[in-house]
Formats: sequence, structure tokens, C-alpha cells
Amino acid sequence: MNNDAPAGPGVRMRDNLRGARYGEIFVITGHLNHIRGTIYNTLGLNECPQEQWNALDPDEIKQEANARAIIMNGPRYFLMDKSQVALENPEDVVSFGGLQFRNVATIRIPLTSMIGGSKRKPYTEHTIERTNSWVFSAGKPVYELVAADGTVYVMQSYALIVDPTLSEESLATLASRLKLPSQWHYRVRTLDQEYVMQATGEAHVIQDDLENTYQRANS
Repeated sequence: MNNDAPAGPGVRMRDNLRGARYGEIFVITGHLNHIRGTIYNTLGLNECPQEQWNALDPDEIKQEANARAIIMNGPRYFLMDKSQVALENPEDVVSFGGLQFRNVATIRIPLTSMIGGSKRKPYTEHTIERTNSWVFSAGKPVYELVAADGTVYVMQSYALIVDPTLSEESLATLASRLKLPSQWHYRVRTLDQEYVMQATGEAHVIQDDLENTYQRANS
């Protein structure tokens, strides 16, 4: 059921988000020090059916979008329980291979990240231009990375990209599978009260080596 609902101009609210399946495509454009990615997301439009996702051709999308590169980012499952996201152009919906996507954010991509192609570098922080509020409900688990300097990143979604069998249940023992940087650690906590994680204008995200995505926690 589609429970992606508007909450004022450009704002989308969604309840019961934990476990929602989606896919994303990053359309990379620009040159020199002005490389950016427009993020297109299926949430609220479809549940990213595996057969249709597998049928998407990045080369065709690249040509169609006149892009520098295309990054396929899914399928994925969200882990927050509620969300509120401000969209600049909420009606900006496009179709790739018959699958609908909405323009949800922009990611800044340093030139050094494009050296050697668009292969992602785990545990490297990127800035996404978006305003969001993620709500994690009391009594629910959160999955976190803690960097050597104490910075905490909260998992916002897990991916089926590297391991198609990954599930939320398997995240409890994920630490044994990750190749973490020195002095980093992975932890699982059950919340004793609701936790709201916010980003205003900029969200700082990383991925682990299984391409699960985390947002930097509130400072």
C-alpha cells in the first residue's frame, strides 16, 4: 500500500516505513570539480520489483539522461519507522525502463571519488543535499557504526546489492562480516525512547562494504 503522503508544499511524510523496499538511481553529471549526482528513488511509486530492476540497463539510462555515469543503488530496505522529507520538486517523476522514480536529493561527488570509475569506496563520507527527519521508534533496534573519533552513523537502509540474502534479522550479527577501518566498531542497540535523526540542508552519509547506508547522527 502506498502511504507516501504530502504534508505541505514539497514535504512528504511516511509512517510504517521500516521494511519498505525501494531502489535508487544516481544520475551523475558535471565535470572537473562540479560533479554531482541527482538521486531518483522509487519510494511511494512502486516497490522496486526485482525483475524490473534487473532489466534496467545503466548504459541506456546514461545515454537517455546524457549523464557522465549511472550508479544503480538497490534494491534496499529502509530501517527508520517514520520519515519526513522536504522535496524541492515532488512532482519530478521520471521513468527508466518502465519503472517510475522521483527526484529526491542531490549528492556531491568529489573528483577523487570518480578516479577509477564510479565504484563506491566504503566508509567514505559523502554529503547529500536534503532536509529530512528520520524517526526510530522506542523498543526497536538501531544498527550503528562508531568511527575512531567517536562519530556515530545510524543505518538508514540495508542493501541487497552485494548480498541478495541480507535481511534485517541478519543485521544483528553483521559485525563479523564487515571489514571495518582501524578502531571503528559496529553495534546494535534497542532504543528505550524514540530517536529522531535530522538533517537540515545537508545529510552526511557513508556505506559499509556490503553497501548498507548510514547517516551521521545528530551532533
